[in-house]
Amino acid sequence: MERPMSGVIIADKPEGITSQTLVSKIKRIINVRSAGHTGTLDPIATGVNLVCFGRATKVSAYVTGCDKTYIARLRIGYETDTGDITGETIAESDVRVDRAAVEAVLPQFLGPQAQIPPMYSAIKRDGRKLYELARAGETVEVAPRDIEIYDLRLLEADEAAGEYVLHVDCSKGTYIRSLCRDIGRALGTCGTMAALRRIRVGAFSIDRALTPDAMREKLEAGDASFILTIDAVFAHLDKLTVSTDGERLIRCGAVIPAETAIDGNKNGDLCRIYNENGEFLAIGSVAESELAIEKRFFD
Repeated sequence: MERPMSGVIIADKPEGITSQTLVSKIKRIINVRSAGHTGTLDPIATGVNLVCFGRATKVSAYVTGCDKTYIARLRIGYETDTGDITGETIAESDVRVDRAAVEAVLPQFLGPQAQIPPMYSAIKRDGRKLYELARAGETVEVAPRDIEIYDLRLLEADEAAGEYVLHVDCSKGTYIRSLCRDIGRALGTCGTMAALRRIRVGAFSIDRALTPDAMREKLEAGDASFILTIDAVFAHLDKLTVSTDGERLIRCGAVIPAETAIDGNKNGDLCRIYNENGEFLAIGSVAESELAIEKRFFD
């Protein structure tokens, strides 16, 4: 099977590497120069990390805003400077809790809320990332961010070990390390994130994800089917087909009359736009008398 020059890969990031290292590995495996991920996972975390290459790097902005689902392991008894077990302990507590106590506090974290991110994060302050400031020994006040948690459930409880496995559905910008910290405090003790697995980013789930080693094996067997086309990111949008004249005008960047849209959703909603041969061209919408293009994706 011929390898496409552009596409989207649902990667399963292994533990112990950064998202950028994952991208570097995949670039070597599929032999491309330009690639990027659509949302950082900490080295301790595993799971879904979308990697886009070639023209597909243009879709990153449309993925970073997606909702996400995580499986997190909360460990009770201490907090660290990073918010996970890789950091230095900054607070400890002898208070232990049981399953019922954890289940009782979880509902208070549902819904829209302001969350204070961890100091060790990629958020920038005056052009520098917070984790860079933290590593330099600088401490700054971290402003809360608006997030939303849609679902938060206890999946497993090991009361003897003080560990609790949580299912979290949340909006973009949610820090699970901060959530574990805050749950610990709500329980009257301390909490830190012991493990994290991202199992969904938008419409892309872990059951379709591959590790770098699995990708290499597939390609060596001549199977590149795991590389998704660019329009897969917009599968939730309706489809719109344009005429030959419409395609020409899209490619030229000219004004596109609405009547060049010959088939599909013309009610003003954002759509995937194709030519008559089924080639994905852009995303856009019919606005009054014109076809308005939001982003072009052709060569």
